[in-house]
Amino acid sequence: MRILVTGGAGYIGSHTVKLLLARGHDVRVLDNLVYGHRAAVPADRLTVADLADAPAVDQLFLSHRTEAVVHFAAFASVGESVKHPAKYWQNNVVNTLTLLDLCRRHGVKRFVFSSTAATYGVPETMPITEDTPQSPINPYGHSKLAVERALADYSAAYGLGYAALRYFNAAGAAADGTIGEDHHPESHLIPIVLQAAMGQRPHIEVFGSDYPTPDGTCVRDYIHVDDLAEAHLLALEKAEDGKGLCLNLGVGRGYSIREVIRTAEQVTGKSIAVKDGPRRPGDPPSLVAAADRARSVLGWAPRYPELRQIVETAWQWHKSHPHGYADK
Repeated sequence: MRILVTGGAGYIGSHTVKLLLARGHDVRVLDNLVYGHRAAVPADRLTVADLADAPAVDQLFLSHRTEAVVHFAAFASVGESVKHPAKYWQNNVVNTLTLLDLCRRHGVKRFVFSSTAATYGVPETMPITEDTPQSPINPYGHSKLAVERALADYSAAYGLGYAALRYFNAAGAAADGTIGEDHHPESHLIPIVLQAAMGQRPHIEVFGSDYPTPDGTCVRDYIHVDDLAEAHLLALEKAEDGKGLCLNLGVGRGYSIREVIRTAEQVTGKSIAVKDGPRRPGDPPSLVAAADRARSVLGWAPRYPELRQIVETAWQWHKSHPHGYADK
């Protein structure tokens, strides 16, 4: 397929681009490089432009004769979304609607959307199934849910075939160590813990140690980024005109913050200093996926189901790229 990947120079996007190219697809990447990295994707596949620049995106559709879209381009910081909701509604919702209208204009009927477990808010029961009520508690989650609603309407009215993939906690790095996770500032737990192991941080601050979990710290479902990429490819192949899929992507097991830190110490052989801090507003105690539907519908299964495997690939990347892509 001729596939346009928006936000394809970002963390999950670049791993998906790598897989799509390896499987023989003709891929073009659109990224404004605000958070993405030029070195994360082949130079001849990258168009540097903002999704809000409709004429530039339109030209890319025309020149590439795009058949399918995988849409990652979005802002994704919960805390920032609370402080700057307008930024999130404009970029995550308005710009996505512009993209969807370009898909209509160019007859693109396959669309895979990067959604999130944040659309569920604070669920009353675990694990979280696709039928769990969606009640986001922050603008980031609201923006992603709004796009899911738009996709359902576009599918019913215009025949769009789509998949909305609700990620849990993406982690890890490519098995060959060529690309990995590099955010500025870094907000994800595993790279922060590994930075501490490398001496780049004096300690790890644990935000809340009195949650109703086995050790008092938040529990999350960590899924390897390559497993996420595989799910995107399978969802593209499964998409049917006028039909939609909404699927959770996780491994179905949660690990606490303290378990992540202990695992990182085992993998790195380093002692990691920890300081307890107050809870952060909006952090649910536990988020664990029920991913049975993705397994049955897509025939998908994670190749990295254990936390240690995920941390090992991340550590390989961080050791060989101690300053990430060093382009920010």
